Amino acid sequence: MGENLARKIIGSHLVGGKMVPGEEIAIRIDQTLTQDATGTMAYLQFEAMGIPQVKTQVSVSYVDHNMLQTGFENADDHRFLQTFASKYGIYFSRPGNGICHQVHLERFSAPGMTLLGSDSHTPTSGGAGMLAIGAGGLDIAVAMGGGAFYLTMPKIVGVHLKGRLQPWVTAKDIILEMLRRLTVKGGVGKIFEYFGEGLQDLEVPARGTITNMGAELGATTCIFPSDANTRKYFRAQGREAAWQELQRDPDSTYDEMIELDLNALEPLIAKPSSPDNVVPLSEVEGTPVAQVCIGSCTNSSYMDLMLTATVLRGKTIAPEVSMTLTPGSKQVYTMIARNGALTDMIAAGARILESGCGPCIGMGQAPPTGAVSLRSFNRNFEGRSGTPGDQVYLCSPEVCAASALTGVITDPRKLGAYPKVELPEEYMLDDNMLLSPSKEPEKVAILRGPNIKPLPLAAAQPNTVRGEVLLKVGDNITTDHIMPAGAKILPLRSNVPAISEYVFTRVDPEFPKRAKEKGGGFVVGGENYGQGSSREHAALAPMYLGLRAVICKSIARIHYANLINFGIVPLTFADKADYDQIAQGDVLEIADIGGQLNRGKRVTLVNVTKGTEIALEHALTPRQVKIVLAGGLLNEIKQGA
Repeated sequence: MGENLARKIIGSHLVGGKMVPGEEIAIRIDQTLTQDATGTMAYLQFEAMGIPQVKTQVSVSYVDHNMLQTGFENADDHRFLQTFASKYGIYFSRPGNGICHQVHLERFSAPGMTLLGSDSHTPTSGGAGMLAIGAGGLDIAVAMGGGAFYLTMPKIVGVHLKGRLQPWVTAKDIILEMLRRLTVKGGVGKIFEYFGEGLQDLEVPARGTITNMGAELGATTCIFPSDANTRKYFRAQGREAAWQELQRDPDSTYDEMIELDLNALEPLIAKPSSPDNVVPLSEVEGTPVAQVCIGSCTNSSYMDLMLTATVLRGKTIAPEVSMTLTPGSKQVYTMIARNGALTDMIAAGARILESGCGPCIGMGQAPPTGAVSLRSFNRNFEGRSGTPGDQVYLCSPEVCAASALTGVITDPRKLGAYPKVELPEEYMLDDNMLLSPSKEPEKVAILRGPNIKPLPLAAAQPNTVRGEVLLKVGDNITTDHIMPAGAKILPLRSNVPAISEYVFTRVDPEFPKRAKEKGGGFVVGGENYGQGSSREHAALAPMYLGLRAVICKSIARIHYANLINFGIVPLTFADKADYDQIAQGDVLEIADIGGQLNRGKRVTLVNVTKGTEIALEHALTPRQVKIVLAGGLLNEIKQGA
């Protein structure tokens, strides 16, 4: 029997384990990427390993998150990243060159290769036939050092795209429909592989939109085949030599199957405050809009902005609407500037932002109080925009553009004929903002600003773990809840003592103070704890505050791995009803934690306050048990050196 595409790529990179869903495997990594909010810490971790040069085929350091320089911190980090990349064999994408996922898709993606990125939206390059996976920075550091990436072998879910998209219905509506059906935890432990006749109308940028938001499903990754459309995109990017055809075998099977009839799909929208709160656009049509933002790594391609310019051309946005546009890369920005599309959008009243993440991570453009913000982004978690209680909706650029003109949420099908925007035969090719590493690395001095602090390490787990429940939270707690982003906090990513003062402050402003006063302890959570961003600081900073274990109903994949990497034990309730048996402030104890973790999958927790025992479970492999008992992956690496 033949193999599907995902299993083919995993199989060709497998260096440990068996491709049986649920078992731990190890794969070889060809490429890595970091961005500036995660990169500084990842490179400090790589430096701590004492390896003189990266061992991957390609590693790229992007600057796209911390672009707002209200103090010296971000600028210092960027100098550190540039000099570090030059010394250690890493390409450096300068500020202004674009959003990491857009640029990587354009200039580095390669069908059949593996990519590991310290950003949860790394699966964007799956639109070009890569196996692209988001992970924590420490996993990236290990991969750059030539180490394998360990993960649980996912189930492969085939997504059969039948029919053809109707006018004004887009790739964004495909992934919103997936979220409507499956929810933000429906992709945990799964890879989604798209195939079928519906691929014919999906160019690579559109495929990248779909794979990008696979992160919102909780998926390990998403992937499309490499076909004639992929080849056309690579040819237009001047990289046809990197293209190869990659398809599933005709007789291949999947662990699960989903069918999407594209003919029946209509414009969709995600209401506040979750990407899976998806309804038909018609349900909210007519809702007044105060802000419209088009961009982010999901919808900032040349195709997206050309469509937007066509809709806005010769018109003016509604007087009550503030509209921003973010070109995803310098390539996109330059092309729309040269062909007049940028002029059309400026003339219509749009505000043009620099090529970076910007509003998507709360770095500017916080919407007005109580007002609706319509965005072509990937996440609308409460408060992520920078406005408490925000009302952020997610939709396609087409819906955004139509609504900007009318001032209310508008079905773009009412605009008339759908504009035809063709993939260019040739993209503008100028990589002058991509710096190659030095050929004389021994002469490169790494520049470190005063905000870059030494990498903190956890102590090994004690034999008995005892402490208070520092915080009890509900379902779908995101990494934004745990370690907020935004213009005030993001510049502190290279200073763990400073950034730890903001852990959980959007949930409980007293958490950092309480954690320090109590000498650490436990956090108890509900379903899908730690969903969202790959930010390892959501584990690293709590570790610094003394967090020893999290006990939840379920834990999201990347955060689960990050907890292990920083010596925090991830545990789940054997009976989810026992969640109700623990209260914030209870004193908990796990005796002989090393012995319990090594003996089996059950762990006995004693609620000292209530005098009860609760059965917990863990899914740690023997390798992971050693890591958490050592106090984290870096400690384990040093012990094994």
